[in-house]
Amino acid sequence: MVMRSIIRIDEELCNGCGACISPCAEGALAIVDGKAKVIRDELCDGAGFCLGVCPLGALSLEIRETDLFSEDAVEKMKITLPKHYIVQHCSFCSVSEDEAYLLPVKRRGESKWVCTRCLPRLIHG
Repeated sequence: MVMRSIIRIDEELCNGCGACISPCAEGALAIVDGKAKVIRDELCDGAGFCLGVCPLGALSLEIRETDLFSEDAVEKMKITLPKHYIVQHCSFCSVSEDEAYLLPVKRRGESKWVCTRCLPRLIHG
């Protein structure tokens, strides 16, 4: 056990909307009995990407004694999680967001997803 930053969920404020689930890349959060829960402390890295999306302010960071964050546990968890997003692809080379970073780009009313490899081609022609 170590002292570290971890997500705290105020169950009185949480309405179980699930907005916090998707931003948690580690899979540490789930809706359990209609409320968001940290399912295993070792999965929560304490980065707090989930904080800003909660419409009710039910999430916060706290420093407390808990298990160490485990990258290995996260990798094992990711294998079991279904994808909860529609995979986007680069408009130029078709690489998926699972394989490369994609950026949303809008120009002259047209929206595209562009990978970082194709971005210079779009910028410079």
